[in-house]
Amino acid sequence: MKLGIGSYTFGWAIGAASSGYTFGMDENGLLDAARDLGIHLVQIGDNLPLTAYEDGRLEHLASRAATEGITLELGARGLKRGNLAANIAVARRLNARILRFVIDAKNYFPSPEQVIAMLREALPELTGGLTIAIENHDRFDALTLRRIIEGVGSVAVGVCLDTANSFGAGEGWREVATILAPYTVSLHIKDFAAERLPHQMGFTIMGAPAGEGLLDVPQLLDQLLPYERCHSAILELWTPPEPTTEHTIAKERAWAYRSIEYLRPFFLA
Repeated sequence: MKLGIGSYTFGWAIGAASSGYTFGMDENGLLDAARDLGIHLVQIGDNLPLTAYEDGRLEHLASRAATEGITLELGARGLKRGNLAANIAVARRLNARILRFVIDAKNYFPSPEQVIAMLREALPELTGGLTIAIENHDRFDALTLRRIIEGVGSVAVGVCLDTANSFGAGEGWREVATILAPYTVSLHIKDFAAERLPHQMGFTIMGAPAGEGLLDVPQLLDQLLPYERCHSAILELWTPPEPTTEHTIAKERAWAYRSIEYLRPFFLA
């Protein structure tokens, strides 16, 4: 399994760029970060929507990644037929083997049956090793997601297993990994902590640098490795913000470096 970073490793910095903040991050800044971290895998998600890029910008991204020995993966949100086709086309241009999809989008919540039908229709386009990885998120529990993958019935469609998203569906990472490990083709390593509220009536779930929270990374990898389907692990961060954008971005970058240094021994160079 190969370790990588993604546009959600630096969610605050990329969001700042879209707001016009001087020290925000675009796709070139993301590749710069990969180079500085000694990482050769980058997943560019829907917070940098590559389907909106002009041809020249995509060509430059693909060329730079190839020159620097960086493998690209693509991420998208909103599993609709047109959006699926557009992202498959971009994945081809970037020589991406993984196309991660979050099913839902704003005011868009398809049924499992609709998702299965769309993915089946797309199967003829998934040639040359391109795989769609459906990410576990807030709405569908792990058993429903497994039913979707089994309903499609193709090795070209699997799961992007995120270690924290399913809290929104009332499930923890151990339960989700147990159910979805056989179908997992991409991994999002997102560590977290649980802090009891001052009034003692509940908890807050917040992000943590990898290795400093409640996620047991060795156990997680032990669950995935026997199936030999997951070949990429992307660091993602839920970095709590600081009072200023500048300090938030600096904290996020520091967390990325700490996380990669912790994770590096578990993965291929």
